[in-house]
Amino acid sequence: MPHRPTALRLVEAMLFAAGEPLDEATLMARLPEGADVRALLAELAADYAPRGVNLVRVAGKWMLRTAPDLGFLLARDKPEPRRLSRAALETLAIIAYHQPATRAEIEEIRGVSTNKGTLDVLLAAGWVRLRGRRRSPGRPVTYGTTETFLVHFGLDTIRDLPGLDELRGTGLIDARVSAGLTVPLPNDDAALQDDEDPLESDFDLSLAPEPDSEPEREEGGDEPGG
Repeated sequence: MPHRPTALRLVEAMLFAAGEPLDEATLMARLPEGADVRALLAELAADYAPRGVNLVRVAGKWMLRTAPDLGFLLARDKPEPRRLSRAALETLAIIAYHQPATRAEIEEIRGVSTNKGTLDVLLAAGWVRLRGRRRSPGRPVTYGTTETFLVHFGLDTIRDLPGLDELRGTGLIDARVSAGLTVPLPNDDAALQDDEDPLESDFDLSLAPEPDSEPEREEGGDEPGG
């Protein structure tokens, strides 16, 4: 086997040892002066492409991940993940595409009321975060997705989510739906929007209910909205 340059071996070693995706700045800090980290990553990605482990870019960072076609073989060796309910999946999808979104806005899109427990599940999974408060009566909390969401679903950016044509192609949206149906271009910019205020400094980010939340109901208790 041809000798591998030290810089290339260093990048490979850092990615192998890392417990989370690494950004280019972190990699560059450990490389010899003058090393071209992007060229090294491109070379490694090409080298790993046909292997059982691939070098992939997720959330703007880099990580080694099992090749997609082999994932099913290893899944049986992992603990069975908790399956999200339909309500949680719908809520997650709405937040991903419409963020920042309040609970009332999620309910308006779904057409049913949303249990606080549904949002708690997504917060606990680390896929959804509390962003801020809407500048509207009651100052409701706004929700958005996280870097963990991108990593889990193998997305480099939130804009890699499928568009309307792709959703129709997968059968997730009926091809006969109204021609006026649109899927918004998702945006997870961390900066607060003009109609958002920061969360209070003492606000508990761990599964905190909104001030006007109703008592938590069972997951199956989502009810038709009025």
